Amino acid sequence: MIKDTSKQDTVVATNNKKYLKTLLWGSFVVVVILIGWNAFNNWNTNELSISRDQLKFSKVERGNLLRDIVATGKIVAANAPIVYSPEQGLVTLLVKPGDLVKKDQNIAIIDSPQLMAELNKQKTLVQQLTSDVSREKLAARRTQLALQQKAELAKVNLAAAEREARRANVSIKRNLISQIDYEQSQDELAKAQLTSHHAEQEAKLAEDTLAFEVKNKELQLKAQQQEFAELQRKVGELAVASPVAGIVGNWLVEQKAKVSSNESLMMIVDLSAYEAELQVPETFADEIGLGMSVEIKFAGRQLKGTLASISPEVINNQVTARVRMADIQDISLRQNQRVSARIILEQKENVLMVRRGQFYQSGAGKISYRVNDNTVEKINIVSGANSMSHIEIISGVKEGDTLVISDLEVFDNKAQVLLY
Repeated sequence: MIKDTSKQDTVVATNNKKYLKTLLWGSFVVVVILIGWNAFNNWNTNELSISRDQLKFSKVERGNLLRDIVATGKIVAANAPIVYSPEQGLVTLLVKPGDLVKKDQNIAIIDSPQLMAELNKQKTLVQQLTSDVSREKLAARRTQLALQQKAELAKVNLAAAEREARRANVSIKRNLISQIDYEQSQDELAKAQLTSHHAEQEAKLAEDTLAFEVKNKELQLKAQQQEFAELQRKVGELAVASPVAGIVGNWLVEQKAKVSSNESLMMIVDLSAYEAELQVPETFADEIGLGMSVEIKFAGRQLKGTLASISPEVINNQVTARVRMADIQDISLRQNQRVSARIILEQKENVLMVRRGQFYQSGAGKISYRVNDNTVEKINIVSGANSMSHIEIISGVKEGDTLVISDLEVFDNKAQVLLY
């Protein structure tokens, strides 16, 4: 009879190392499963993954935004007068292209024999009329003296007639003379009075007439003197002077050439009056205006200026604008020198902004992607003013956020994308 199974049991020794190994493998499998599940979960959530190297990022910052336009152009002379020939003749050019000239410096001489002959002729006429005026004054004085003498003789005859008339009055009262003699004395008195009166009137009239004749001769002399002075001025202009201080441009005629009146001789470029001529894209034509600030860059230097004029026409999808620059006296500028410029349209202070990128065009300024650790999420934004370097963000982000500024088409309009 068997009482129990104690005789059948066998004591087995426990293998601790085998147990630990099994535990480790079990833990490893659990970790792998968790990682795989997390990866699967992320893949299932993000649907798309993109390398960071394919993207460009920029942080949202707060600062001052300058709306500007970048344009290119060239330096042009704002004042480049052309010198013309004042008269017909042979020209002698005294300066060469590239020479520096001062204002009022003689740069050419016109040899005009015809003008010189006319000047000598007018000079002779002036001398002749001067003699005629002097002769007329002498004749007037002589005539006036003769008439004055005649008037004084008439006064003497009048005085004698008055005495005879008084004597006749006394004699007729005493019956010393006849009535005929008395009447004759009265007639002589009346005749003397009339002669004296007429002599005085004639002297006054002659004085006015002679003064008129002298004045007429003087006016003729004055007119001739004015013609002579005008010819002298024209002869003086035969020595052609530079209207401005600057540099001689191209000769427009040959040396010793025969030129006509008002024919172009040469161009003088005013070195103190340069402007920048910019070509602005047609899309910005409505935004630029006179008086706007402009920064001009050339040869590593920067100048400030203002828009002085804007062309009313569009040529080759561009609008031409002129910039008047300040403080260029000590700067060496050259005609047609290439420059780049930045036209300041508007300045906004203390705004949220991000660097400009392709996201603005691909997202139409309404969509962006914000970076959150290893993912980016699609967000709606409201953009505002934009410059050549930054874009204003009115809402949808906060300062310090990191946005994708490269092309958003790679995200395929997904709500969330994984970065690796």
